[in-house]
Amino acid sequence: MEKDKVSEEVIMEVASQVFMEKGMAGARMQEIADRANINKAMLHYYFRSKEKLFDEVFKNAFQKFWPSVEAALLSAHKPEEVFQAIIDAYIRVLMESPYLANFILNEIQRDPDHLEKLMRETGLKPKMMLAFIESLIENGFLVKVDPREFMVNVLSLCLFPFAGQALISRLLWDNDSDSYQTFLSSRRDSIMHLIQKTYFIQQV
Repeated sequence: MEKDKVSEEVIMEVASQVFMEKGMAGARMQEIADRANINKAMLHYYFRSKEKLFDEVFKNAFQKFWPSVEAALLSAHKPEEVFQAIIDAYIRVLMESPYLANFILNEIQRDPDHLEKLMRETGLKPKMMLAFIESLIENGFLVKVDPREFMVNVLSLCLFPFAGQALISRLLWDNDSDSYQTFLSSRRDSIMHLIQKTYFIQQV
């Protein structure tokens, strides 16, 4: 049983790498099996199809993000703490999985309905976040803004530097990967600062 558990963990790790690199359409079960040092029959024993394996990989990746955000929504005492938790969660997951941003963008184009289903299965509750933003506006913590626009702006600030890394690092950082990684890791503070200056109303 322990051996089976280890094998499944190895498959998930390898499959995650292949899917992130090549997307659902480009990934091949044979390549995943080869990288995991198992035969293809064993791979199908654990996961009957590429689609089922993809679903598990995506939900596993997304579950690294949402639980920490929901916990902040339910327990944070200050609005800033919630948005800092959101930004921290995004940056942390994207730093750990360099291909994740482009993977998500590619899959949005390929099958947005299925991606929405998987996100909701991991517990994503967008209405919960929108209601929270609306309450902050009503109580005078945030300027009047469409909550959806607010969330899109936060997501864009977090995702784009990772999605555009291959080009941005060449154009603006002379392809110095170490300097660009330093820039990415500092995004938490700069994004939070920008949000506070743009949307937060100073409390007297």
